[in-house]
Amino acid sequence: MEAARRALCVSDPFNPLITTFAQSAGILVISHCFHLFLKQFGQPGPVAQILAGVVLGPSLLSRIPKVNRFFIQSSTADYYEVIETIFRTVFMFLIGLEMDIPYMRRSLRKASIIASGGVIVGVLFGIAVSISLIIMLKIKSQLFDFATIIIIALTNSASPVVFRLAAELKFLTSDTGRLAACASLITEMFCVLWRSVSLAVDPWKNLGTGILFLLMTVTLIGINKYLASWCNQRIRNQKYVTNTEFLVFLFLLIAAALFIEEYGYNSAISCFLLGLMFPREGKTTRTLLHKLSYATYNFILPVYFGYIGFQLNVSILGRLKPLITVIVMIVMSIATKIIGTLVACRYLKISTDESIVLGFLLDLKGNAELQILGKLPKETLKQWKETDVHGMVVSVVVMNTVIAGVVVAHILRKKEEYFSHSHTSLELGEPESELRMLACVYGSRNISSKIGLISAFSESLKTPVTTYLMHLVELPKKRTKKNLMYHQLQDGDQYSDEEDYGGNDVVEINDAVDAYTMETKVLIHQRKVVSHFERMYEDVCDSIEDLRVSIIFLTFHKHQRLDGKMESGKDGMRTTNHKVMRHAPCSVGIFVDRAQTGFQQPSSQSVQNIATLFFGGSDDREALACSKMISNHPHIHLTLIHFQNLPSSKQTEYTNEIIHRNDELLLEMSNHEIEAEIDRAYTQDFYNRYVTSGQVGYVEKYVENGTQTAEALRDIHDTFSLLIVGKGGRGNSPMTTGMSDWEECPELGTVGDLLASSELNTNSSVLVIQQYRHSRNDLN
Repeated sequence: MEAARRALCVSDPFNPLITTFAQSAGILVISHCFHLFLKQFGQPGPVAQILAGVVLGPSLLSRIPKVNRFFIQSSTADYYEVIETIFRTVFMFLIGLEMDIPYMRRSLRKASIIASGGVIVGVLFGIAVSISLIIMLKIKSQLFDFATIIIIALTNSASPVVFRLAAELKFLTSDTGRLAACASLITEMFCVLWRSVSLAVDPWKNLGTGILFLLMTVTLIGINKYLASWCNQRIRNQKYVTNTEFLVFLFLLIAAALFIEEYGYNSAISCFLLGLMFPREGKTTRTLLHKLSYATYNFILPVYFGYIGFQLNVSILGRLKPLITVIVMIVMSIATKIIGTLVACRYLKISTDESIVLGFLLDLKGNAELQILGKLPKETLKQWKETDVHGMVVSVVVMNTVIAGVVVAHILRKKEEYFSHSHTSLELGEPESELRMLACVYGSRNISSKIGLISAFSESLKTPVTTYLMHLVELPKKRTKKNLMYHQLQDGDQYSDEEDYGGNDVVEINDAVDAYTMETKVLIHQRKVVSHFERMYEDVCDSIEDLRVSIIFLTFHKHQRLDGKMESGKDGMRTTNHKVMRHAPCSVGIFVDRAQTGFQQPSSQSVQNIATLFFGGSDDREALACSKMISNHPHIHLTLIHFQNLPSSKQTEYTNEIIHRNDELLLEMSNHEIEAEIDRAYTQDFYNRYVTSGQVGYVEKYVENGTQTAEALRDIHDTFSLLIVGKGGRGNSPMTTGMSDWEECPELGTVGDLLASSELNTNSSVLVIQQYRHSRNDLN
C-alpha cells in the first residue's frame, strides 16, 4: 500500500490523524443520537450510522468551508484507506469466526441457488443498464471497467451490512436470517473474484500470484491452529489468553491482509477463510470472540458504516443526468434482488414473505462495490471525472442500503408474529427440524452432568442440533455492573466488570466445555448472565427469544451431599426456576442432579440406562418426545415404563356418579377422554417405531392409586441412572391420587417431587419436563 506508506511519512502526520479520529468520534456521537431516535420506529443501528456519515460529510456539515477544510484533505484520504483496510480485515475475520459452520454446510445448496438467482438477474440487468448509461453519459474510454462497476453495483450484497442489520433486528439466528447471511457471502465472494480476474493484465502472472496468496492463507490457517492449541495448553487456570498473545494473532491477520492488498488484490476472502477455519475450542477463540466483538460492534462497524455515508455528496444529484442515473440504478438494483430471489425461492418452495425479506436483505450494499471502486487506476477515474462515476456509485450504495434497511425493519415489524421465534413444543415439532437447546448452570458443580445431557442429545440426533450453555451468576443486591476505562484494565481483562463475577466457577466451566469440544468436536456456544435473582429470569427468557431455543434445561436448586442426601442451595435459584417455568417461551426441563450415583456423560466406559415414565398428559408426551431424541445414542439404553390405571369396581361406580352430576363435569370428562386418546395414539406410534425394532425397551405397570404408584417407583429407583418424567398435565389421575399430600417442590410435579426427594432414597438423576403452552397462569 504505497499510499499508506506515503501517508505515514508526511512531514506533519498529526493533523491527518487528528482529522481521522475526529471524524470517527463525530460519526459515533451523531449515530448514537440518531439511533436513540430511530430505534423508537424499529430502525436498526446501521441505518443510523450511515445517516450520521451523511450528516457529517459533504452533503451537510462539510459544506461549511471550515469543516470541509478540516475533514476533507488530500492527505487524510490515505489514512482513511489504511484504516478502512484494517477495519475490513477485522470484521471479515470475525464474520468467519462467528459463522455457523454446520448450518452453512447443510444450507450451502439453498444459499447458492438464492445467490445465483440474484447474480444472474443482476448480470443481465447490469449489461442492459451499463449499455444505456454509456450512451446517455457518453462514456468513451474504459468501457469494460465501467460496465463491470455497474454490474457489480447491481449484483453485490454486502455481507457485513447483512450480518449486522440482521443481528440488530434479532433476526440472525432465524433460518431466514442465516440463509441471507450465507447467500450474501457467496454473492460478495463471487463479485470480488470476478473483479480480480477482470483486472488481470497478464492472466498467467495473476493466476500465479493468486495461487501464492492461497497457499499463504492455507499456511497461516495451519499456523493459527498450532498457536491456538499451544496457547490453550500453556495457561490452564485463566479465562483468557494474555493481551500479548491476542496481539500476535491480530498482527498475523493484519500483516497478511496488507500484504495481499499491496499487490492489488482484495483480502476479504482470505480474512474470512482465516476466521472460518480458526479452531473453535479453547480460550484463544473465546478471547478473540470477546475482544473483537466488543471492538467491532461498538467502534469498527459504526465508523465503517458512517464512512460509507460520509462519502455521499448530494450536490451531484442537482444535475439531471446523474439524478436519472442514480434513480435508475436504485430501481434496477431492487428489482434485481427481488426478481432473482423470488424466482430462486419459488424453486426452493420458500414462502413469498420470506422471499421478499431475503430480496431486500441481499440488496444491502456498502462493501465490495466501494473497495473495487477504490482500486480503479487514477487515470480511469480522471477520464470519468466529468460524469462523476464515483459519486453516482456511492449515492446508489448509500441510498440503496438505507432504503433496504428501512424496508426490512418495516416488514419484520409488520409481520412480527410470522418472523418471530416459533413457540412450539417438541411433541408438535417437525421431525427434521433443528433442535436448539439451552442448558443453564448456577456454578461448576453441575457442569459435568449438563455436558452429559448435551452429549446425549448432540450425539444421538441425525437432525441438526445447536447447543448453548448459560452460566447464571448472582449479582449481589448492593452492587451494580459497571464499565471500566482502558487504563483500569489489567492484562487479559475486559471492558466490563461482568467478567469479575463467577469466580473460579468460570474457569472450571470453560475447561470442561473445552475438553468436551476437543474430544467430540461438538461446539457448545457459551453465554453468561449476571443479574439479581429477582430479575434474572428476564435475561434468560430474552435469550430464549433471541437464540430461538426449543427447550431449556434448568438446574434444580438442591444438590447431592456426600452422604447421598439432597441439600437446598440459594432460595434465589428456586425463585428463578419458578419464574422461568412460568414465562419461558419454550418447553422447560428441570434437572435434578445426583452426580455421585446418577447420570453421567454417556461413553463406552459408562453406558447409561435411562427410563421414561409415562402416566399420560401433555407434559408426559413432551418427556417422551424428548426421550426419542436420545434413543439413538450408542451408549444409552432407553426404556419406556408405561403406567396404566387398573380400574376397580369402586372407581367405576364413583366415575359414573360424577358423570351424571352435571354437564360441566361431563364436558370435563369428555376433554379427559380426548387427552387419553391422544396419549394412546402417541404411545402406540412410539411403540411401533422404537419398541418393535428393539431400539427401546418397554415395560407396563398397572396401578390403582398413588400408593401403588409410589411403591412401583421405589422398585425401579436403583435400576436407572436417569428418570425422565413430565411435570403434570394429567388432570385428576387416580394413579397419582394422594401423592401430592407430601409434595415439597410443586415445580417438579407430583411424580417428579417424589423422585427428587430424599425419602425415596433413589440414586437416579431426574429430568422433569414441562411442555410449552400458550397460556400458563400458574405452575400447578
